[in-house]
Amino acid sequence: MSAGYKLNQVALSAERSLKTLVENRRAFTLQNCELNLFETLQTSELVSLTFPDFVVTSMLRGKKVMHLFDKPGFEYLPGESVIVPAHVTMKIDFPDATKENPTQCIALALDHIKIQQIIDRLNEQYPRQGQHQFWQLHHNQYHFLNNIELAQTMNKLISICSGSSLSKDIFADLTLQELVVHIIQTQNLQTAIDDPHANTDSPLAYVINYIRANITEKIQVDELSEKACMSRTSFYRAFKREFSISPLDFILQEKIKKAKHLLSETKASISDVCYQLGFSDLNYFGRQFKKSEGISPTQYRTVSGVNVGK
Repeated sequence: MSAGYKLNQVALSAERSLKTLVENRRAFTLQNCELNLFETLQTSELVSLTFPDFVVTSMLRGKKVMHLFDKPGFEYLPGESVIVPAHVTMKIDFPDATKENPTQCIALALDHIKIQQIIDRLNEQYPRQGQHQFWQLHHNQYHFLNNIELAQTMNKLISICSGSSLSKDIFADLTLQELVVHIIQTQNLQTAIDDPHANTDSPLAYVINYIRANITEKIQVDELSEKACMSRTSFYRAFKREFSISPLDFILQEKIKKAKHLLSETKASISDVCYQLGFSDLNYFGRQFKKSEGISPTQYRTVSGVNVGK
């Protein structure tokens, strides 16, 4: 899994305040949610954790191996989040945890009535495009990368819940709406990418698949809006609302993803990769690649072990 946007780290508990070295818990309880901060300072295996409410978890530091739904364990790292339905038991390994290298994770327990109110409002006021398309949480898409909106919203919730404002219940409720919407948008996009036939009634899912199938072409928003049978303005607004990303940013994201594949799996030169993906300026391609990945295409190729010239 690629890297997602990391949350701000929270100060670790003072050693004298620790009640346990495995999943030491600090809790901040509000009217419609509860923020739990967990820290583990020694290696452990198959530690069980169950909540009576729907939970959004996100890693702040260290590494876990999560076991959910009787499926193989998966690594869980900063920049990633996992959602877990109420009464579902997580079993967690801490292979690297020590006092010098602790794991730290948040678990936001959300009131199910509040979640349903948010989803109902979305369906009433902002119906999705296409027949039989509704806003809903998908529990089968439980492990995902944080995008910038998710990371910012969770950082805001951590600050609100752990703060001392007399109005924090109100602020938390507003931010919870953002969080639920961003999670569903993230799932909508992943569904459209992973299963091209899942939303045959959705013009926006069709557009996602068209973009990915034609990623080496120069794709224009006007062309996409026509395929969605919408005006440019309506299409742009609907795409952003559905997936929490603009059409242009999604195109660029997919081009960079394809560029990474070509740089690591083929010996095509960097300039060939640039022009093959429809970029007309090598410097622009390099800037956008570095903005996305933190390193240049040349550095990425070096890390990937493909040794060819530009």
